[in-house]
Amino acid sequence: MRKIYSPLPATPAIQVIERMMTLMDVLASQEEAISLKEISAKTGLHPSTAHRILNDLVLGRYVDHPQAGSYRLGMRLLELGNLVKNRLNVRDAALDPMRELHRLTQQAVNLSIRQGDEIIYVERAYSERSGMQVIRAIGGRAPLHLTSVGKLFLAADDAQKVRAYALRTGLSGHTRNSLTQLPALERELSKVRRDGYASDNEELELGVRCMAAGILDDQGKLVAGLSISAPAGRLDESWLPKLRATAQEISANLGSRSSNAA
Repeated sequence: MRKIYSPLPATPAIQVIERMMTLMDVLASQEEAISLKEISAKTGLHPSTAHRILNDLVLGRYVDHPQAGSYRLGMRLLELGNLVKNRLNVRDAALDPMRELHRLTQQAVNLSIRQGDEIIYVERAYSERSGMQVIRAIGGRAPLHLTSVGKLFLAADDAQKVRAYALRTGLSGHTRNSLTQLPALERELSKVRRDGYASDNEELELGVRCMAAGILDDQGKLVAGLSISAPAGRLDESWLPKLRATAQEISANLGSRSSNAA
């Protein structure tokens, strides 16, 4: 009789997901690649069943297949784990300073990170009194070149990476103010590098303007952006020092020693 490996405390509703989780638990318990025969013995799954599921996981890079007949956890899990780690750490460090910035400005304050060619909104502080027409939901996404935080990340890239981004995305626009030509985007990014902050002039949504400052980790790497969003006619440049000081405070909470978090 085969030994069943680490039965889950709760059974998933979909059997193949339960089997996938069991397979990944087995792989996680091993420092080196493990053979299909051993995996089958530890999970109680027939080798053909384990083989089919593992091969699908290999396609998604959740599992590596270094040589015939052996498997180990894949790099995709490391990528996702680092993403979750960054989100949680940045969010924890940012939440109280964000609330204070919102109290001072009475406008929506957003925390965003980069994932690929987009930013993801991971936290926000706002109230109904802020008067925002549109509030980006936590978990929402937007193209880098159309957002203030996205421009911070693009400005941190070299010229070759910016050109590659433009080719991949086509620099599609959402409004008449969107930067849809590479020369215009490059001029904007030069301004971001010079000024140390970024702006969105109704480029993502008409009627909404934003300003953003960067958040650095303990290695001095740009890991997130903090932005203030306001109705276009209400965005106040006098908020910029408060925004930058808050971004620096969050960066310090993450271990950054830089005096300039943008």
